[in-house]
Amino acid sequence: MKFIVPFASLLLLVSCTDDQPEPVTPTEPSKRDSTGVLRKENVHPYASIDLSPMDISYFPVDYPVGRMSGSITEPPVARVIYSRPRRQGREVFGKLLPYGQPWRLGANEATEIEFYRPVTIQDKKVNKGRYILYCVPEEKNWQVIFNTNTESWGLRQDSTKDVYKFRIPVQPTPQPIEYFTMVFEESKEGANLVMSWDKVAAALPIRVAP
Repeated sequence: MKFIVPFASLLLLVSCTDDQPEPVTPTEPSKRDSTGVLRKENVHPYASIDLSPMDISYFPVDYPVGRMSGSITEPPVARVIYSRPRRQGREVFGKLLPYGQPWRLGANEATEIEFYRPVTIQDKKVNKGRYILYCVPEEKNWQVIFNTNTESWGLRQDSTKDVYKFRIPVQPTPQPIEYFTMVFEESKEGANLVMSWDKVAAALPIRVAP
């Protein structure tokens, strides 16, 4: 008999809970951005959530961790700041991004690369400094361009301020890449800046003097 009262109380609690209305989730109006992607307006009162979040990659890899732990005391060699659009089932290269037309290597604001010391790329000395980075994609290769117009919006490249141009081959990826990604991968002479999205990847070799 000692279990009857608690069990009855539990039944009463459940029956009362079932009578309560479900919490209402605010609806989010939708609209399409300039690329035709359907976006939801965030209900946050201060800032909406961008569907192409900004990210940053360093060389040396995991530089912030090393700097915080004290194992690295010098400035990094390079870093790249960019936004990461999603594939969302679309065919990107040759369709969403037409071949032969400039692309900002990301979304939103212009992608930036900064070198904290001089480096060499394809036998060209690249001076220390900050540049915007964009490319002209083709089916077999990309032309990667450094430009000094660092205050520009991503879709407004001023080609008169191009300072370095490099042509790099495109390789297929084992599987489609959902988010556009830029990472530094260590190499024997420095690092490769690997840029991948959809079904392709391209690597810009960066040689660092000892």
